[in-house]
Amino acid sequence: MDNLWAPWRISYIRAKKGRGCIFCKSIKSPDKKNYVFKKSRYSFAMLNIYPYNNGHAMVCPRRHVKNLQGLQKKELFDIFDTLTDTIRRLDRALKPQGYNIGINISDFAGAGVKGHLHIHIVPRWKGDTNFMPVVYNTKIISQSLNELFHRLKNDKPKRAK
Repeated sequence: MDNLWAPWRISYIRAKKGRGCIFCKSIKSPDKKNYVFKKSRYSFAMLNIYPYNNGHAMVCPRRHVKNLQGLQKKELFDIFDTLTDTIRRLDRALKPQGYNIGINISDFAGAGVKGHLHIHIVPRWKGDTNFMPVVYNTKIISQSLNELFHRLKNDKPKRAK
């Protein structure tokens, strides 16, 4: 078995695992603690603390809703507005060449957090899948969450008309 040194995870491993929804808790706690870099009336955006790639973010409704059908039209619009704003921020901060954007509805579809709808935004670059995941089964994330959080939180892109 290969080992990857990741000492920052020990606080998560030792932490008492609470009950409840991580997204509902995240919107109620300080932004920096959960890497929430954008809040709107009906939704918010946060960094994924276990990213698939640098800049992996999630957009969630503020209300605990399990699927798209449970959202009101005003919430749908707001979520997609937050999604496009998140992409603008990531474009400015990281300049990716593309994105994977997806929604996993239910644990059967791969949702790690079931019950609270969330949209994954994963920035992609040419060659971002290299030999490390293939040969060593290891993914390298080259930027700290703290640094990226501050860049995204402080970026106020101009809105499209």
